[in-house]
Amino acid sequence: MDNTMIHSIQSYSIPYKQEKDLDSIVQAIGDAKIVLLGEASHGTSEFYTVRAELSKRLIEEKGFTIITVEGDWPASQAVNSYIKGYDHQTSSKEVLESYKRWPTWMWANEEIVEFITWLKQFNEGMSSSSEQVGFYGLDVYSLWESMEEVLHYLKETNSPELELAQKAFSCFEPFGEDSQQYAISAGLLSDDCTKEVVNLLTSIRKKKHEYEHFEEELSLNLEMNALVLKNAEHYYKTMVVDDHGSWNIRDEHMVEVLQSVMNYYGEKAKVIVWEHNTHVGDARATDMAEEGMVNVGQLVREQHNEEDVYIVGFGTNRGRVIASSGWGQNIEEMVVPKAVKGSWEHLLHQAGPYNQILLFDDENRALFNNTIGHRAIGVVYNPRYEQYGNYVPTKVSERYDAFIYIEETTALKPLQLREVLL
Repeated sequence: MDNTMIHSIQSYSIPYKQEKDLDSIVQAIGDAKIVLLGEASHGTSEFYTVRAELSKRLIEEKGFTIITVEGDWPASQAVNSYIKGYDHQTSSKEVLESYKRWPTWMWANEEIVEFITWLKQFNEGMSSSSEQVGFYGLDVYSLWESMEEVLHYLKETNSPELELAQKAFSCFEPFGEDSQQYAISAGLLSDDCTKEVVNLLTSIRKKKHEYEHFEEELSLNLEMNALVLKNAEHYYKTMVVDDHGSWNIRDEHMVEVLQSVMNYYGEKAKVIVWEHNTHVGDARATDMAEEGMVNVGQLVREQHNEEDVYIVGFGTNRGRVIASSGWGQNIEEMVVPKAVKGSWEHLLHQAGPYNQILLFDDENRALFNNTIGHRAIGVVYNPRYEQYGNYVPTKVSERYDAFIYIEETTALKPLQLREVLL
């Protein structure tokens, strides 16, 4: 199989030597409305810079106006307000200080500084707010921060929903902003706040249009923070008893936020998603499906027309990466060893030790649909043991519509070198 796959890669891959070589992907994306851009780690510079270049092309050439990322809603909303000129932080680096949750390096890094600086400059050149690009976080973790945001906005607007929010806050208050403590109490002792957060979200959704005249995007902000409260409560409650169930809650939440933002922008909404390959690459093409797990890529494909969705995966043979040896521990720059023999990344290296682009279509998709190990590096990583747990059995051409391979990668550049677990 290896020799056949190597020959197929050599027959269909496009050398990726300069930015212009991204033309092939931009053309293949066509009129898609949702483009999902992956990464094989959360700490590789090239995955961020190449996604940024692709995103700029899609914004300028195809009218995309939404960037969504695997990050918290409140912190990402600070970036959104900055690039749209609603708030006036002094610099791109300053606004990225909003990302306080470990691992902050995912979004508080030099590569993102460059990208959001570009977004701000692009937006300043637009003649109307409808042409500006927004930046939003899809993740579910910000239970406490979203609670604070909801309380703040409801107080500012003197809303009748404030009483419901205060009831929800009172329910969570005994846990002292400790998600683990809430998870144990709710998951094992059935002492939860489900009723309070569901009532709050339902009430805000009924009256969300009443908030539109207060400030830019307030109705969307309120609704999404309330949605985080509901789904984060469910996530943490499930986390201690069912890993697969909590994974599904998280990815289903991300898709719900994604669709809500698109609805807010209207029928012409076109969105770019930045997340790890494990989220954007269709779960049905991996062993996740056998475990009953779903992900963003699968759900988006199921909910939209085939031609409206385009998924790009990323990978590397070797290099360096920012990660941590344990959850909540400090940043380390680690060596990424050469890909394990027989893996997807190893075969790409064997086909040609240089950067490559592969496009999957009706002509060649069957050539790349054998199950093969595909590298995935998380925020916690131990290179010495990666062969035992960092390769996901994958049918690559079914998981993605295109793949970008970087032969040797470099480490992301964090804005700070120490982390605090929140």
